[in-house]
Amino acid sequence: MAGPLSGTRIVELPAIGPVPFAGMLLADLGADVVRVDRLPGTASALAESFTAGAMGRGRRSLALDLRRPGAAEIVLRLAERSDALIEGFRPGVAERLGVGPAEVLGRNPRAVYGRMTGWGQDGPLAQTAGHDITYLAVSGLLHGIGTPDRPPVPPVNYLADFGGGALVFVTGLLAALLHARATGEGQIVDAAMTEGAAYLGTMTRMCAAAGAWTDERGANLLDGGAPNYRCYECADGRYVAVGALEPQFWSALVSGLGLDAATTPSPYFREQWAACAAVLEQRFRARTRDEWAELFAPLDACVAPVLTLAEAPEHPHNRARRTFTEVAGASVARPVPRYSHTDGDAGAVRPVGSDTVALLAELGFEDQDVDNLRGAGALSE
Repeated sequence: MAGPLSGTRIVELPAIGPVPFAGMLLADLGADVVRVDRLPGTASALAESFTAGAMGRGRRSLALDLRRPGAAEIVLRLAERSDALIEGFRPGVAERLGVGPAEVLGRNPRAVYGRMTGWGQDGPLAQTAGHDITYLAVSGLLHGIGTPDRPPVPPVNYLADFGGGALVFVTGLLAALLHARATGEGQIVDAAMTEGAAYLGTMTRMCAAAGAWTDERGANLLDGGAPNYRCYECADGRYVAVGALEPQFWSALVSGLGLDAATTPSPYFREQWAACAAVLEQRFRARTRDEWAELFAPLDACVAPVLTLAEAPEHPHNRARRTFTEVAGASVARPVPRYSHTDGDAGAVRPVGSDTVALLAELGFEDQDVDNLRGAGALSE
């Protein structure tokens, strides 16, 4: 595939969530990623969805039972010729399987060994199960998401799994690859979703330290507390998003709504927030979402329709930018960012194990070796 990472080789060990997303991202950028999958029929339905669906795109697939004799040697031979290996096991599992950092870096001292976990490789919670919601809870971010009269609202699994997880992980991996190419020195990248999510909260903590943020939900400038930065229900029960923070945008909003600026409560005085929000709520209910979207489209008021997953690909801006594409029957975002010289596109999804024989041949395994691996249960029959 084209892309700025063309020529970079990555080994991706079996995982769910942020590691498959990271493998997808690296492949979208042009890296030659070999996905080491579980044997067909042995993975959970959730794990299968990450390999058979759009997130499994752009990689070759080698199906192994990593617990069987000989399987580790295949992974290590892949690592010998690769720039990086990424895994998402609990701490200690890769070592028990014989594919831990000592083994990989012993074969290839220039390799980057990327580890993605919820809690990190050590600490009191390192061996504890978790999901996006628990990592986000301990990061301090979950407490501030939602309305003051209700429990915190999980933001799907965008923040810990994919924002603070996969994206931070790939950033660290690429930085380590640059270091390895400059010095010949590989290293371990220890990425924890809890820490990545906490990192995303830097601006909020900065504001809190300056006295400009409170730990109360729905009471701050950017959490739905301010009347000029929240969503409003329209006549058809759908919503518009308002982000008219600066005075010039607020002025355009007031004008677009047909309100009198002199008598409309101001969002710039906290004691007027409730009254201001009440005025805007009443006004937005006078028209449908799309009527408001059309009215505000030519205005610099920072107003946009809140689109559903199904609606977003059909928005004129998204269509013009070709933001979405179809992969494995799903409408998903095209690879980002865009490049002037090395732009690529989403690759196809390869069936689990479809490249096993070819990859083993590339690694120097003879027919008898393959038969022995099948006999040991490391490969499927």
